[in-house]
Amino acid sequence: MAWRDAKASKGRLLLFMSSIILGIAAVVSIQLFSTNLKENIQRQSKSLMGADFIIDSKQVPTARAQAIIDSLKPGASEVNFVSMVVFPKQGGTKLVKVRGLEGNFPFYGKIDAVPASAANRYQESGGALVDAALLLQFNAKVGDSIQIGKLTLPIAGALKSIPGSSTFSSSVAPPVVIPYRFVAATALLQFGSRKEYQYFYKASDTLDLKRLEGKIGPLLDLENADLDTHTSTTKRLGRRYDNVGKFLNLAAFIALLLGCIGIASSVHIYIKEKLRAIAVLKCMGASRLQSFLIFLIQISGIGIIGGTIGALIGAGLQDLFPYLLKDFLPFTIEMRISVQPIFMGVCLGLFMSVLFALLPLLRTWYVSPLAVLRIEEQAAQEPKKVQIFVFTAILAFLYVFSWWLLRDALYALAFVAGTVITFALLAGVALGFIKALKHFFPKHWSFTIRQSLLNLFRPNNQTVVLVVAIGLGTFLISTLYFTKDILLAKTEVEQEAKQANIIILDVQPEQRDAVVKSIKAKGLPVLNNIPLVTMRMHSIKDRLVNELHRDSTRQVKGWILNHEFRTTYRDTLIASEELIKGKWVPELKPGDPVVISISDNLASDANLSVGDPVMFNVQGVLMETTVGSIRKVDWAQLQLNFTIVFPKGVLEDAPKFNVLTTAVADEMGAAALQNDVVTKFPNVSIIDLRQVYSLVEDILDKVSWVINFMAFFSILTGIIVLIGSVRTSKYQRIKESVLLRTLGAKNTQILRISAFEYLFLGLLGSLVGILLALVGSWCLAVFVFKEPFVPALIPFLVFLPGITVLVLAIGLSNIQTVLRSSPLEVLRRES
Repeated sequence: MAWRDAKASKGRLLLFMSSIILGIAAVVSIQLFSTNLKENIQRQSKSLMGADFIIDSKQVPTARAQAIIDSLKPGASEVNFVSMVVFPKQGGTKLVKVRGLEGNFPFYGKIDAVPASAANRYQESGGALVDAALLLQFNAKVGDSIQIGKLTLPIAGALKSIPGSSTFSSSVAPPVVIPYRFVAATALLQFGSRKEYQYFYKASDTLDLKRLEGKIGPLLDLENADLDTHTSTTKRLGRRYDNVGKFLNLAAFIALLLGCIGIASSVHIYIKEKLRAIAVLKCMGASRLQSFLIFLIQISGIGIIGGTIGALIGAGLQDLFPYLLKDFLPFTIEMRISVQPIFMGVCLGLFMSVLFALLPLLRTWYVSPLAVLRIEEQAAQEPKKVQIFVFTAILAFLYVFSWWLLRDALYALAFVAGTVITFALLAGVALGFIKALKHFFPKHWSFTIRQSLLNLFRPNNQTVVLVVAIGLGTFLISTLYFTKDILLAKTEVEQEAKQANIIILDVQPEQRDAVVKSIKAKGLPVLNNIPLVTMRMHSIKDRLVNELHRDSTRQVKGWILNHEFRTTYRDTLIASEELIKGKWVPELKPGDPVVISISDNLASDANLSVGDPVMFNVQGVLMETTVGSIRKVDWAQLQLNFTIVFPKGVLEDAPKFNVLTTAVADEMGAAALQNDVVTKFPNVSIIDLRQVYSLVEDILDKVSWVINFMAFFSILTGIIVLIGSVRTSKYQRIKESVLLRTLGAKNTQILRISAFEYLFLGLLGSLVGILLALVGSWCLAVFVFKEPFVPALIPFLVFLPGITVLVLAIGLSNIQTVLRSSPLEVLRRES
């Protein structure tokens, strides 16, 4: 019976099926991609690191750390640091990451260079491997020279990739690889220089890396060094990309939810039209269970077939994600198809189709045989207890599935709550619009407009489901554009005299006055001249750091115990700071107890409060201090912020170096300043914030492209739901149109009535979606980013008219049958 009825209604059932196919396809493709990504990370973890494990230190290893390093016999070693380089022939300068390598690195993977032989011969020949993109930027080629500090080397090859470099870090500071033996000749490793020493190892097959990490790791921690294995790198990378996968999964899940709501709405009208036939079946002796199972089998079939088709489409779509995310992945992904995500897609299609269609399906259970004789419009209603049970089951499933995607109970609850609130707001606006329309109906408007408005709240209207479908898709994409503008506003370069956009780092005390003179000689202001003093914590609240290292129950975060703090001293707070506890002390007199100000995140991680004692090791000299105040620091602002600030009168005689900032009006001025300063002072590094802002904007563009792609699933699903909803109510609309034609209405009038109805629906749905996105983005800007909110115009100029026209086109295509045929012909065909 289910098969016979399905054949008679195959057009509608196919539309129901298409509502979930895209959602299943999105979920399956992302699940397959995430599975492949994890497998590739595990498979290529050694190649990403270039070794089985690494020991690294931010300073020259101590005697005990060096003894451990030598006992394990490293196969290769490296010192890396960030510095400016000069291309003498081209006259350009650039901030790069210099990697001085010695030994047979890498043990896994390879250095990809042009020519290929340069990767093996650069140490022997004494040349440099320079990032290929950097060579293109300065129009340099193999055979030219590069100046690094006081050292000039020939360019031996164009470096395309090397283990240990990420796409993002290479964008900020491209890698330049030189032989280790030449590092000292650069004269760049001076006091305060940021550097890292790394020792690479290839382990035997019998070595247990986890056991080694547990045994050697704590000993190295005491010496301010770290041991990092390829397995721990795998976990770290896995967590990083797992967050991307979770976001994409949620975006796909929203598309699937939208399709399921479309099914619920369409099945509601479909079953309502079948209730009289069900009553006839019951008069002929069919039981409640039989009549229920007829339609349950139909919906189950839709779910299984839709889930299978969606899973197969998803298997094909997964190949797009490596292309979309290639700029964020440090390796090439080999794609494979696994069974689990496809099986999950089929099961998800079945379960969600049945679950969301259950409420209208249950109405078949409560249809009375007397419904054959009754002519009232009111259909049989299931008891309230049944409705509550079904809604609870839907919410429980949404929570369980969200938890399975996120692996976090609180985030899953927040996602479900946010989804329910968004759907409720969209539905509430639609219902409120209908109620307002009934109450303030424009009785004096023209007949066609009045009739189109009446259609919005006629029996079997689709106003609520269409507003939800259209509004959610518009909401997703509009929110993307609004929030992208907020993020860009955080990194916008304002052309003001007081806005620093050039930062000069690692200026030694004897160089400071000369660098200031060079800046002023260019007619530029010196906006900041900030002294930096490096130090480590010796004890926290009278407990030695070495003692805290060994205490597994400590309440102090591990990073603090090994961290080399770069601190400063001044007498005022800056714009990115706000005093939240204690008293700000601007200056101390000789002999006064030393009080310091710390950031709120340091206070939390070190378990410190106002009045707690902290002892620092300042270049070998111990200094007792007390926490005098705690500041809230806005780290999102691209300026020099500090976790620890001393008052004036304490650190003036300590070994230090300086950071200077200035503002340059244009790119030519920035290049001239950099060339002049780097030529005179090769050890300094210069960060051009214009390049950083451009990089951030480029990354945001790429991220928004990925989000747009995912929002496309929601928009496309919304369109299919729209088509399904329109087609489902086609019979009722045809009857109305035929009656109007019989009463003398012309084709143009019927066309206008339908056109106005879909125009109102399209405008309402897209406008509500944009306004919700506007409110949500305003809250983000004001309460999270603390930025003035200026909304983008694209949602208003493109999405609002574009989606409205799309809704109008789909709606009008449905009425063509009536317009081309006589009323009698239409009635005969439909019956």
